[in-house]
Amino acid sequence: MVTTARYHSLDCDEIDRTLARLHSRITERFPESGLRKVCEELLAVGEETKGCVTFLQSPHWVVRGFVGAVIVGTLVVVLLAVRLTLQIPAGTEGRADVIQAIDATASSAVFVGFAILFLFSLEPRLKRRHALKVAHKLRSLAHVIDMHQLTKDPERLLSPETPDTSSSPERNLTPPELGRYLDYCSELLSVASKFAALLVQYFDDPVLLGAVDEIETLTTGLSGKIWQKIQMLDSGRIPV
Repeated sequence: MVTTARYHSLDCDEIDRTLARLHSRITERFPESGLRKVCEELLAVGEETKGCVTFLQSPHWVVRGFVGAVIVGTLVVVLLAVRLTLQIPAGTEGRADVIQAIDATASSAVFVGFAILFLFSLEPRLKRRHALKVAHKLRSLAHVIDMHQLTKDPERLLSPETPDTSSSPERNLTPPELGRYLDYCSELLSVASKFAALLVQYFDDPVLLGAVDEIETLTTGLSGKIWQKIQMLDSGRIPV
């Protein structure tokens, strides 16, 4: 029986292989370009993302052991306090002491409850902090990719007779090369968003999910600008 489970989720290794092939394509066409170096940086962040995903999926036994020990110790202290309260002698003064002890125990129980909730959230918060660092790197790389396509303007090819200034960027790509360059930028943005999606595939955290959604919105918007340029190249208005 053939299973289709692999098509229900993102495969980190497949994304890695896709990016490696993209790096080879960029190297073959634009070996001296900065885009190749950006792709290499994305490869490095991809490896970091794989490690982060493994960390998010695995239980953190050190933290869990610490949390368990603290919770057990706290409960023992509370039970001892309750036991001492029950041993207060009867009488008017004893009843007053009992009321005070019960009030103090109740206040302590509330505090202990909040402390236990905090301890239970310790491991998810550590994982979230680690994943957010990776997400920040992916967001920064998306902006770097956008900077590399910023000056690749096909509209300049419509009026080649317009002279450049001394501060104008170099424009030495032919229309087919420019189209390929822009296509590579779009693919890099897509791969970056897929790496970000891996972070929440096995870790359900609302803060991290919000950060990943922002990255996907960012890369989609940047890809939209790139495809407007590609459509201009494909419109037939620019001579090849």
